[in-house]
Amino acid sequence: MPITIRALAPADKDRWKELWEGYLTFYEAPIDDTNTATLWERLMADADPHCLVACDDAGRVIGMVQYLFHATTWSAADKCYLQDLFVDPNARIGGAGRALIEAVYEKAAKAGASEVYWMTQQFNSVARVLYDRVGELTPFIKYRKLM
Repeated sequence: MPITIRALAPADKDRWKELWEGYLTFYEAPIDDTNTATLWERLMADADPHCLVACDDAGRVIGMVQYLFHATTWSAADKCYLQDLFVDPNARIGGAGRALIEAVYEKAAKAGASEVYWMTQQFNSVARVLYDRVGELTPFIKYRKLM
């Protein structure tokens, strides 16, 4: 199935929200409506973060990726953090995930970023098959403190 990647548009709001909620459900990460509304506003401002969508041959949005650029102490060039990637479960294994990741690679290269990186949970075995093909697993372990 041919996949088209394009920027998120205002008309995509309802479908984007469905995909966003699917992503949050998958990761068991509840985010309230206020945060979702703020994210949408940021995405529409065409600043960090950014969002691309994957469309099938009928033009239906079947996936999304959200990413941002940030400075780093390890390089003079910014890094690109691919923060959220989700493809409709009914459209998986059709190349949309790979196409979205590769589109972020293109945006990062055009912006002069030194690296694109992302995280996933260990249990995300299906996605990790793709990630092993398009990226390099690092030895880093994440720690955090919620504020």
